[in-house]
Amino acid sequence: MLHPVTPQQRLVDKAVAILKAGGLALVPTDAGYSLAWCLESREAEERVQRLRELDSRHPFTLLCRQLSEAGRLARLDDRAFRLMRSLTPGPCTFILPASPDLPKRIKNAGRSKRRDIGIRLPDHGVTRMLLESIGEPLLSTSLVLPDEEHPNSHEAEEVANRWLRWVDVMLDAEDCEPGPTSIVDCTGDEPVVVRQGFHPVAL
Repeated sequence: MLHPVTPQQRLVDKAVAILKAGGLALVPTDAGYSLAWCLESREAEERVQRLRELDSRHPFTLLCRQLSEAGRLARLDDRAFRLMRSLTPGPCTFILPASPDLPKRIKNAGRSKRRDIGIRLPDHGVTRMLLESIGEPLLSTSLVLPDEEHPNSHEAEEVANRWLRWVDVMLDAEDCEPGPTSIVDCTGDEPVVVRQGFHPVAL
């Protein structure tokens, strides 16, 4: 069990080693637990696709440590930068134009080159320490199985009962805030909230 605000570094380091070896993790966020894996872990991603019955075109969200890291993966104009700075870290996913420097495996996912990506800067002590310790963004997705519409993804015991058999490690930080995140599309002329989450946002 990890402390949600001041997590134990040794436990985080164990999870880092598992992720770097290609593992799949359950991580707590400010909008429920999520699945997370390293950018180059194709096998972990394929496991997620099989579990959730997703095709290769399904977009996954990038978890980032800070805005500067997000700026290397996406094209941030002044408007998007100011908006993200005002709403992060927090339970909000931003749809942004992909940067030319986006890693090739992510850019070429699916049948066509990805033109936009989802980015999050989560506000949870455990996952923020995990991102700092691993030193790179992680890919992530929500805990939705094919036969579920509104799964419980924020109560740690329920998450463990449903998902622990399919992952390599769970960073158990007790219950976390419910989801989903709000989603803000920043690819058009003006930002648009396309989904209001558990904590609604105002632009």
